[in-house]
Amino acid sequence: MEWSNQLSQAVQGGNAPDVKAFVQEAIDRGEDINAILDAMLAGMTVVGQKFKKNEIFVPEVLIAARALNGGLDMVKPLLMESGVKPKGKAVIGTVEGDLHDIGKNLVKMMLVGAGLDIIDLGVDVPPERFVDEALAHDVDVVCVSALLTTTMDKMRDVVSTFEARGVRDRVKIMVGGAPVNASFAEKIGADYYAPDAASAAEIVTALFAKT
Repeated sequence: MEWSNQLSQAVQGGNAPDVKAFVQEAIDRGEDINAILDAMLAGMTVVGQKFKKNEIFVPEVLIAARALNGGLDMVKPLLMESGVKPKGKAVIGTVEGDLHDIGKNLVKMMLVGAGLDIIDLGVDVPPERFVDEALAHDVDVVCVSALLTTTMDKMRDVVSTFEARGVRDRVKIMVGGAPVNASFAEKIGADYYAPDAASAAEIVTALFAKT
């Protein structure tokens, strides 16, 4: 089996020791850093597709993401040395008043697996902070999560705060979470709605492919 396929399979299986071993061997052989990265991201893409089809579940995704992150930690310094930039940058967080983060973390992992640089604001994030961090890091996408019907209206506040500060046109806003649907996203003025983590990665990846 070709080394890139082995690396992809190791990510898919969540085999962290094998991922690190295959990455190190590829580095030692002088393989192109982009090729190493692409092999890992390809594996995470398969994980996302299986998750979307309910063929695997959250624990398997978390294990695969942990294995991926181990490999990414090894290649990031080399990518920085070679001047390779991430495909794009995004801010992600759970809205003010909501302390749930499992869904947010899954989306974050999928976006990292898609080759993006992610600024994770955590939970209970006020609207102003979404704007401040988006501007400070010059991000392209803002991902907003909510799990409670009592906090989902805070997403509207995030959108309106970007508008009030005159910077709404600088970012795309994607919303998601258990109580959220496409109709709500459209109603509050968000650009995208993601029903699950894999869809979120697909939406953002497609967005950057156009730019």
